[in-house]
Amino acid sequence: MTGSPQTALILGGTGRTGSLLAKKLTERGLDARTAARHGADVRFDWDDPVTHPGSLDGVNRLYLVTPVLRVTYADQVAAFLDLAETAGVRHVTFLSTYGADQAPPQVDIRAVEADLAARGGITHSVLRPGWVMQNFADAHLPVIDGAITVPTGGGAEAFVDADDIAAVAAETLLDPAAHAGARYSPTGPQALTFTEVADAITAVTGRTVAHHDLDPEAWIGGAIAAGLVPADYAVMLRWLTGAIISGNGSTPNDDVAKVTGRPPTAFLDFARRNAHAWTGGR
Repeated sequence: MTGSPQTALILGGTGRTGSLLAKKLTERGLDARTAARHGADVRFDWDDPVTHPGSLDGVNRLYLVTPVLRVTYADQVAAFLDLAETAGVRHVTFLSTYGADQAPPQVDIRAVEADLAARGGITHSVLRPGWVMQNFADAHLPVIDGAITVPTGGGAEAFVDADDIAAVAAETLLDPAAHAGARYSPTGPQALTFTEVADAITAVTGRTVAHHDLDPEAWIGGAIAAGLVPADYAVMLRWLTGAIISGNGSTPNDDVAKVTGRPPTAFLDFARRNAHAWTGGR
């Protein structure tokens, strides 16, 4: 990419991985432009194509985060990638999902990966992280009445710190040629059950936290009824929880260490760093 603009556009730039990624790239000397509906360097809305062209001015690499809480978006993403390629983008790092090759056909994750692989004018890297540790410290999987309530059937997951995902993404965007065609699955160093996660939170906060398992359909139906997710997103929730229940959740690997040169964050260390999330700062 010598002689071309050296600017990365970070979609989801105010989100969990995007905000961390932008900081890492800037610290390493690469211009990073965050894009989101609110609070970013440029306004970007998947449902407002008018916001797309301006976000790409002078950009030659892209961190692709697809529309959230949706399962159908391949056409929107393809149109944006067409625009990006015409504007001069020559590398895309796509934030996918662990086990994307096994995603239900109703979910467009595989379609986006296939689209990127078919484009001859750009290189790409795919990140397929496990469940993110931050889910437990925000509104995704909150501790309510002393419990984390989610169906898991006792299965385990190699939860990964969003900072580790961002660190891997940063390397792919700083040196696209070295990571062209790569597929990484960032995970944490341990596969933990949700009960073990609850025990770790208990240990760092001194407050008893338990895991309550329940019927998956009851959990999904409750999320839809509460307006937390749209009805068609149920297929995504069934897939994500079903992978853990069936024993196909993410398992530890060395991708974080291999790409970044440092070991991934352990959940207990993450919990210590974020204890305030469960104690209200006390």
